Amino acid sequence: MALHSAIKGKLISVIGDEDTCVGFLLGGVGEINKNRHPNFMVVDKNTAVSEIEDCFKRFLKRDDIDIILINQNCAELIRHVIDAHTSPVPAVLEIPSKDHPYDASKDSILRRARGMFNPEDLVR
Repeated sequence: MALHSAIKGKLISVIGDEDTCVGFLLGGVGEINKNRHPNFMVVDKNTAVSEIEDCFKRFLKRDDIDIILINQNCAELIRHVIDAHTSPVPAVLEIPSKDHPYDASKDSILRRARGMFNPEDLVR
């Protein structure tokens, strides 16, 4: 049973390195919709930034995706697109990869959330 069936038919999507995607796929996150589009993208050193950006934008438009998990190093490459996304759904969560640890100071979504609770953080 795929994980999405427990969340009222909504999916979690993943953009990340091979290890991250395989881990989530083994956990049951992977799906291919009726148009044969997967809810994940494996990024490697040969992946063009435009491909990552296009995939992220496609995930934003899909009404069956509620959460987008993205490796933080991939998010850094398309930061301007992530910063432009202001809707709460789909939620965008930056996660670490095996080779790149998580750095909270780079996470624009976290900074935005902190700003909602602490106005002094917006000044930075």
